[in-house]
Amino acid sequence: MRKSKRSSKNPLHIHQMTLGDFERLFPDDAACAEYLMKNRWPEGPRCPRCGNDNVHPHTKDYHWQCYKCSPGGVGYRFSVLVGTIFENTNKPLREWFRVIHLMLTSKKGISSLQVCRYMGFGSYKTAWLMCNKVRVALGSREFKKLVGYVEVDETFVGGKAKNRHGNDRDGSTGGTGSGKSVVAGAVQRKGNVVARVVANVKADTLTSFANEAVSHQVSLLVTDQWMGYRQLNKQYPHKVINHARGQYVVGAVHTNTIEGFWSIVKRGIVGTFHKVSKKYLHLYINEFEFRYNQRLNADIFSAAIKAC
Repeated sequence: MRKSKRSSKNPLHIHQMTLGDFERLFPDDAACAEYLMKNRWPEGPRCPRCGNDNVHPHTKDYHWQCYKCSPGGVGYRFSVLVGTIFENTNKPLREWFRVIHLMLTSKKGISSLQVCRYMGFGSYKTAWLMCNKVRVALGSREFKKLVGYVEVDETFVGGKAKNRHGNDRDGSTGGTGSGKSVVAGAVQRKGNVVARVVANVKADTLTSFANEAVSHQVSLLVTDQWMGYRQLNKQYPHKVINHARGQYVVGAVHTNTIEGFWSIVKRGIVGTFHKVSKKYLHLYINEFEFRYNQRLNADIFSAAIKAC
């Protein structure tokens, strides 16, 4: 039987940075600083204050001086870490890189407690702060509005009412009255996903999210039968898949792609993080979104460092 050739445009397996690759690329802090510099300033160092590229090397490695934006001409000194999440850290840059590598190579994430154990940090809070700073950076990247065939859906994240203490139960079992957090998502088939924590599932909220994430030049916008999506009929070529009637796929009309993303998110939260507070849920969503959007990028580590 003749084996089919794998398409280079849609490979079945993407080789990511392995542990051996990491050790070879980053043997020490100097190698990490060099990598950060090249990813941050491909055309050479620039002053983070004024953007001047005519900077002068300082006697200390990976430090420069800018005389253009310095009052009195005394020179503004900066390092490769200025303006990044690594600035003013007391941890070696190589340890930061290791934490980022751990977060990116785990499909469903890695908990701060596991990072603490793996890295040998003396404090869980250190690992927690480092991971959250990385999540903030991963969510700061700009995105293009989704086009083509796009699916929009919402999901609820949080503990079940039956598992709460008696005084905290409100009699509800799920949905909008359960106290769970609402996450809205839009995904372009064979493309990127945009996910945001939103206040509720009202029509105005969901329409606002769709306008932010989805281009009005979209070929088809698919949602389920929830009434909050009805306003989208006026702005998009909108089709509905009615799960209440047992419909799941009707030709090109389905929400299987976004539901697949929700599966990754929920399995990560339940199986890896176990508990995520409402206050920091958006940071975890940043992480899941970034990994999903970079799933076909063989150099996902470089993309993360640029975001940091």
